[in-house]
Amino acid sequence: MGKTLLPQSYLGLRVVSACEMSEIDRRAISELGIPALHLMENAGRAVAQEAARFIEDKLHRKVGEAMATACCGRGNNGGDGLAAARHLKEMGAQVVAYVAPPGRDKGYGAEVVENLRRATAAGVLVQELGEEAVDLDVRLRSSDIAIDALLGTGSSGKPSGAAKIMIQRMMRAGKPIVAIDIPSGLHPDTGHHSGVFVTAAVTVALGLPKRGLLAPHAQKNVGELKVADIGFPKSLLEFG
Repeated sequence: MGKTLLPQSYLGLRVVSACEMSEIDRRAISELGIPALHLMENAGRAVAQEAARFIEDKLHRKVGEAMATACCGRGNNGGDGLAAARHLKEMGAQVVAYVAPPGRDKGYGAEVVENLRRATAAGVLVQELGEEAVDLDVRLRSSDIAIDALLGTGSSGKPSGAAKIMIQRMMRAGKPIVAIDIPSGLHPDTGHHSGVFVTAAVTVALGLPKRGLLAPHAQKNVGELKVADIGFPKSLLEFG
């Protein structure tokens, strides 16, 4: 059987690998001076808007009456999730964010720390994931929607630790999931998974769609694919 050829464009946007997206991100921040926090803020706002649209159009509920749970990793994808949680809270939703504990060797990055502060100041209940995760189970069962902000396109391999626990609990709860950039556990370039993964109702790709999101076998995990403009200059996003 021949190798599946993935499309080079989606809705007029070029489809990129994780490496190519990482280079776009690096150039935007390092060469063009766009603050990483600004990109994260735009990402969070876009994800919150898509979550709100889903709540209203698919669940037929008002955002102000909805409950949402954000499951956030310790990296930048988690920072995006914290920003999304804050924006949903500001729209009137009840929001709780569960965050993976910092690693033993290093804490959270500066942008994640700032979004932890902003989310808490906005009234989002932010909790570090405990060993048993009983509270997370209870919260997810009572939520209308979950936000998958665990593993971005910089991650590969089988999820472990807190990320694995939160993926399993989200999937067990059976609530609609909005994934940030890519459903956690899917490989950004191939769309394959290693057994622990999120099946999303909506995936909000940041900047450009990633190759793995368009793989035929990944469609059942990606759900409805949206691409959010988070402030990258067009010169970095164009073909060629």
